[in-house]
Amino acid sequence: MTRIVVLGTDTDVGKTVFAAGLTAALGATYWKPVQSGLDGDTDSQTVQRLAELPDDRVLPETYRLNSPLSPHRSAEIDGVEIDPETLTPPSVDGPLVIEGAGGVLVPLTRQTLFADVIARWNLPAVLVGRTALGAINHALLSIEALRARGVPLLGIAFSGEEIADTQRTIAEMGAIRELGRLPVLDPLTPQTLKTAFAEAFDRGDFRG
Repeated sequence: MTRIVVLGTDTDVGKTVFAAGLTAALGATYWKPVQSGLDGDTDSQTVQRLAELPDDRVLPETYRLNSPLSPHRSAEIDGVEIDPETLTPPSVDGPLVIEGAGGVLVPLTRQTLFADVIARWNLPAVLVGRTALGAINHALLSIEALRARGVPLLGIAFSGEEIADTQRTIAEMGAIRELGRLPVLDPLTPQTLKTAFAEAFDRGDFRG
């Protein structure tokens, strides 16, 4: 059964929009284990809207934290103790898309990084990275950190305007498969995302 973790090279790289597109394309269930920041739409609400998911295909977050900060700090402010051992991918019928929190090395506690939890799951991951200035450094560091922990990488999905040399450099120097690129969508609607995702990615790359 297909279970994929969607990770970002940094915060605000288009990870949630990509996760919505992937969830819709696979007919998957979506799970965001840790949500930091509850003002406005949460990532789960954004994905549900963009992927047009029924309520039973959006699983509740294990931890919902108020401040839009790194989970470890947001939890401290809320007086919540995150137990990484409670973060275990649920069993669902059909594919499951799991979205990470921020970048791959974001702390969940003062002792545990999100990448450490992902490594325990032993699930394939897709790394989402921007194409703008700084993309190469962020992507290569993320790839190195994940591989050092034995996380299997399906490839990298780019988000933003096409910058061919940046994308090529990351793919070649990171020895990682380039899955495609999701452009900036304006307007961003379920239909524009569905169309753009189908044009940018091969659904078969995410199965199995």
